Amino acid sequence: MVAGEVSGDLLAGLLIQGVQSHWPQAHGFGIGGPRMQALGFEAWWPHDKLAVRGYVEVLRHYRGIVAIRDQLRERLLSQPPDVFIGVDAPDFNLDLEAKLKAAGIPTVHFVCPSIWAWRPERIEKIRRSVDHMLCIFPFEPVLLAQAGIEATYVGHPLAQTIPLNPNRSAACQALGLNDQRPVVAILPGSRLSEIEHLTPRFIQAARIMQRQNSALQFVLPAVPSLLPRLQALIQAEGGLPNLQLLLGQSHAALAACDVTLIASGTATLEAALFKRPMVIGYHMNWLSWQIMKRQQLQAWVGLPNILCEDFVVPEFLQDRCTPDALAKACLAWLSAPDRVDALQSRFHHLHLSLQLDTAQLSTHALEKVLAR
Repeated sequence: MVAGEVSGDLLAGLLIQGVQSHWPQAHGFGIGGPRMQALGFEAWWPHDKLAVRGYVEVLRHYRGIVAIRDQLRERLLSQPPDVFIGVDAPDFNLDLEAKLKAAGIPTVHFVCPSIWAWRPERIEKIRRSVDHMLCIFPFEPVLLAQAGIEATYVGHPLAQTIPLNPNRSAACQALGLNDQRPVVAILPGSRLSEIEHLTPRFIQAARIMQRQNSALQFVLPAVPSLLPRLQALIQAEGGLPNLQLLLGQSHAALAACDVTLIASGTATLEAALFKRPMVIGYHMNWLSWQIMKRQQLQAWVGLPNILCEDFVVPEFLQDRCTPDALAKACLAWLSAPDRVDALQSRFHHLHLSLQLDTAQLSTHALEKVLAR
């Protein structure tokens, strides 16, 4: 298996649990994170080696990433696994899967690349690389079938792990927060490039909010390896009173909050499953943004908006991602309970549509691939 970054580690960990329940003697190895390793996965490289986003940022790390992929390919070709599972990270995994598939190693990809939103030309690469796709959104298998790619909708693993009705008071108590005062969760991303671009903007926005409402409490869950850099970025902005930095615990932060200021990515879907109003912000290197916006196929970037096919939550991207705009949008949620109720109802229905037994369905799909 290969899983990149924090979200991939989470998804792969859920899949490993399903595999182990079906095949108790199964052994996984490759690239993974702490959740996978806690389940006995043998990580030849840590998952954060692949946690790079943006075209320019990838170029800076290109040689190192390619070297890892080349070494991994040679090890897998010399010690062929029964099946290779690439978890997300399509730019890394699809090329690797193509070589392994050509050598006769069955390949499964978990999480369909978002060809319905960006870079539709990747469908040809997927066909060359993947024996079977495990899809987390219900509309994807039909799209892939049109291109002759076998796929199974397995639901979204997060819809199982996140409770349908989160307990805000219990989460506040666990984090030492006052549940009678509003809580803002700040999630500037899980990659270094993201937190470099977004943390200053998000902290400035939080300071604006705090000036207008001194009762606000702030929580910021941090990837442990990025904590020192995050602390330096916060200090450079003059700090933030009433801010609690957490080691991980993003789910606890989302369960406890009344609104979240959040980077575009998988975390926005987590926030939706926690039924929390959010303001999505994103900013990246200028050249990366110019390339990316030309490849955008839909009006929305945030997953909740894509799945609801509507701007149910505001998005502030690149030049629009200003502290003033972010602060104003967050405060608007806190002063509109009827609007929040309507959003939570919509997110409840979204949650139900994604809530399947992902581990079991994925394992059954793997069994068919192996039998063939």
